[in-house]
Amino acid sequence: MSAAMFGRRRVIKAGAFTIACMVAGKIVHVSPAEAHAKAAVPRVLSAHEAKTLGHLAETMVPGARAAGIAEYVDSQLAAEPNESLLIARYFGVLPPFREFYAAGFAGLDAAAKATHGQSFAALAAEPALALAASLLAGAPPGWTGPPAPLFYLALRGDAVDVVYGTQAGFEMLGVPYMEH
Repeated sequence: MSAAMFGRRRVIKAGAFTIACMVAGKIVHVSPAEAHAKAAVPRVLSAHEAKTLGHLAETMVPGARAAGIAEYVDSQLAAEPNESLLIARYFGVLPPFREFYAAGFAGLDAAAKATHGQSFAALAAEPALALAASLLAGAPPGWTGPPAPLFYLALRGDAVDVVYGTQAGFEMLGVPYMEH
C-alpha cells in the first residue's frame, strides 16, 4: 500500500477528519455530516452538481447524503490535489479532479435525459438505482462522461468512506472500532 493511501485510510478510519466549508458566509471546520446539517454552500461544485452527487451517492450507499458526501467531495475538490482524499486520485485520475467530477455529472444527466427525459437528480429511487447500476456495465445510452465504471467506483468509494469510514460508521455496522 502506498504511503499516501495509508495516510488517507488512517485519517478517514480515525473519523478525525474535518472539512473546510462555507456556512453563513464564513469558512468553518466541521465534519462532512455537520456541514450537511448546517447547509454548507458548495465552493467548487455547482448547486445542481451537489444535488446530483447527493442523489447518486444516496442511491449507492444509503445514508451518504446525510453523512455529507456532497460537502466532503466539494471540500476535497477545493484542496490541493496532492492533499486530496478523493478515491479518484488513487484510481489514477489526473488533477484537476474537478474536471473528472464535472464530466461525470454531465454524463449522468445526459444518460438520465436520454433514458428518462429528466436530470438524474429529478429521478425517483427506482430509475435512479437502475441508471446507477448501469454505469458498472459500461456507458449507458446518452453517457458523455469519463469511463462510466470508473466514475461509479470512485463516487461509491467516497460514499462508503463518508458513511462507514468513521467510528460512528463502525458502530452502525456493529463492528468493534480499533484504530490501526
